[in-house]
Amino acid sequence: MKRFIPLIMLLMAAPLAQPAQADLIHRLTTSTQLTVDGAATAATRVGSTYSVSGTNMEVGAGNSDVFGGLTAGSATAAATMKAGTYDITTDGSAFSFSESFTQGDAVNTIGSGVDVTSGVVADMPAFGVTTTQSGGVAGSLAGTITSAGVSTLTAGGAGTSATGQFVSEVTVR
Repeated sequence: MKRFIPLIMLLMAAPLAQPAQADLIHRLTTSTQLTVDGAATAATRVGSTYSVSGTNMEVGAGNSDVFGGLTAGSATAAATMKAGTYDITTDGSAFSFSESFTQGDAVNTIGSGVDVTSGVVADMPAFGVTTTQSGGVAGSLAGTITSAGVSTLTAGGAGTSATGQFVSEVTVR
């Protein structure tokens, strides 16, 4: 028996081997996203502008000579340019002259300029600065997910998007 005591003590000191344990999580996710953008337009009417500058310049000496400028428009027409008449102040001396004119946009009558038909911008305002986004027709846009997780997408009309996604995630803890 004395011979077995060291063996018994050795077995008592060694920990018993335990099976490895881990949590295994497997997650499957399927999704679809369907988007229809609406028709939109943003326009900024540009007004008429006139500028003149220079050195060693003056308005002409005639009775009808004037600085250039703008003539008044009407309820639907933009202002136009009135040409000036200029002379050099001191003949033979250096001079500079600059004249600039921007023709403004006409005023559209109320109810004209933008038509939206079935979600599409058919015609836009013709202003100096115009940003237009056309779309908004769902058409045959569709998305389905079966009970088996299969995603099916069908393209739509203008301004639409369809996104399908399948995610498989495995986590071991």
